[in-house]
Amino acid sequence: MKNPFANLFKKKDAPAPEITPSAGGKAKKENFFSKFIKNKLGKSSIKGEEIVGVDLSYNEIRLAQISSNKANQWILEKFHSHKFDGLPENVTVLEHPDKIAEELQIALQKAKISTSNAAIAIPVTSAIIRVVTSPLMTDEELKTAIASDSLWENLVQLTDNLDDYSIFHQVINRDTTGNTMDILFVASKLADINSYTQIIKKGGLNAVIIDVKCFALKSAVDQINQISGSIEESNLTAVLEFGLDENYVMILYENNPIITDIFIRTQDRTTLIESNNQEEMDALVRRYITQVKQAVQDFETKYEKRIRNLKVTSNLPNVETYLGSFRKNLVNTGFNLFDPLEGLKIPAQLEESVKLENRSYFSTVLGLAFRKLDVFGYYKFVTAVKNINLLPNRHSMIAQKKAKAFSNFAFKGIIGVVAIVYIGLFGLSFWQITTLNSKITDYDQVFQTHQLKNTEVQKLSKNLGKLNKSLELSNSIKSNKKISFRVLAQIASAVPKRVRFLKIDYNGSNQIIIEGVAASDQDILKLISNLNNKKLIAQASLASMTLPNSSNNNTRNMKGFIIACKIGEA
Repeated sequence: MKNPFANLFKKKDAPAPEITPSAGGKAKKENFFSKFIKNKLGKSSIKGEEIVGVDLSYNEIRLAQISSNKANQWILEKFHSHKFDGLPENVTVLEHPDKIAEELQIALQKAKISTSNAAIAIPVTSAIIRVVTSPLMTDEELKTAIASDSLWENLVQLTDNLDDYSIFHQVINRDTTGNTMDILFVASKLADINSYTQIIKKGGLNAVIIDVKCFALKSAVDQINQISGSIEESNLTAVLEFGLDENYVMILYENNPIITDIFIRTQDRTTLIESNNQEEMDALVRRYITQVKQAVQDFETKYEKRIRNLKVTSNLPNVETYLGSFRKNLVNTGFNLFDPLEGLKIPAQLEESVKLENRSYFSTVLGLAFRKLDVFGYYKFVTAVKNINLLPNRHSMIAQKKAKAFSNFAFKGIIGVVAIVYIGLFGLSFWQITTLNSKITDYDQVFQTHQLKNTEVQKLSKNLGKLNKSLELSNSIKSNKKISFRVLAQIASAVPKRVRFLKIDYNGSNQIIIEGVAASDQDILKLISNLNNKKLIAQASLASMTLPNSSNNNTRNMKGFIIACKIGEA
């Protein structure tokens, strides 16, 4: 069935520059500063707000995360396809929200998804997509017209109340020559949108982007074309969705989405699932291709542009069987099965997960994974149709994200200023250190030499002290040689019979230390008494009692002693 809104599309002239108010030099400076801040904030916010693509169906949930590295390579960070039973065929997600939310929780655990931000896509059949032409307006005038509901009431003319819809719009072309502009209008029932967000919330995620499936496919096609370096015309993309769920041709020309529904009968769905009858399959293809051919011809006639290739996405495992018949019935247009993983770097641990003959099956979830939560509108790869977001509270969500980004940016700015000051001081100090480096090196050498000399002086001083002490003792002995002999003689005459001397030392302080053994305590006291009676001994006293050496049999049973004798005046 041909899209009933096709008459709203018209051939476009070359896009005219967007109308902007004139400004002087001051305004230009402010504009430059604003763009600089938004650019920095935009990059920072996108990096900080990771997105997980979530593709929901009645029997399967697909999850994907994509990132880029410093080498500008796109990497499939996370991927998981979670199949489950329990729901009948051909039911919608919204008919069993609790079951889908429960299975989503399981899928997130298996995929080890850490981010809470989710991008989801609603079916094309759940969305109203139109491009409407209006008189040329400034952004402020357009905002006022939308706020009063007059714009959509006059241009879109929905039969239902506008308050019942979540509406997204974006200016995709301004024609100053014709004094008109084209606005992309996308809407969906609020009740359906809220049901999807509740499923996502119960599953453990926070829906921040609600896209439409056809535009998610376009996002995947555009990004893969860019990664793979495709030479296809950048402003013309044709996609054919062929399968059990939805069937349509989408042609995007200069960002204008031209969508034509392809009708298939109930028995045709049965044929797609079960039949191996070639006659039935050929008949299905002829009916299908007739509608595709009409959609292509209508576009080529209206826009005088040739569609050379249709990128096919499908959830049919045997889709290649049908593509052969497609090529026979539509000779002048090529059919290529789209590979949304072409050019992506796939880690070894995920290679098995994406091993499928028909990888176009993953187009929607990967297209969602390519989406960015672009709250500052800097993302240069994003065109009008890739920015679609039907989230009802997207404006307040974006405001919160902006406030968070500004807060983080301000904090980082303060840290940056401190870092600059620190680096400046460090640089100054480094310069000073570098300047004095040679002097410090010389000082170190001198200091090391001084240390060696000082060590040598300390050693020499110590040795000198020992020599002086020895010399002093020697001189003392020499000067008192005569009296020394007399003292020793008196000591010898004072020894009782049962006392034996083991050692006699002179300590250099006018004192003689006697070490010996005695048969009894009385013999020791007798020795001390005898010494005190000698004229040259001023005082003799017991210093300590010792144990004799047990290895000597002669002294084993005797008592050891140490006596200190102070030498008196001669």
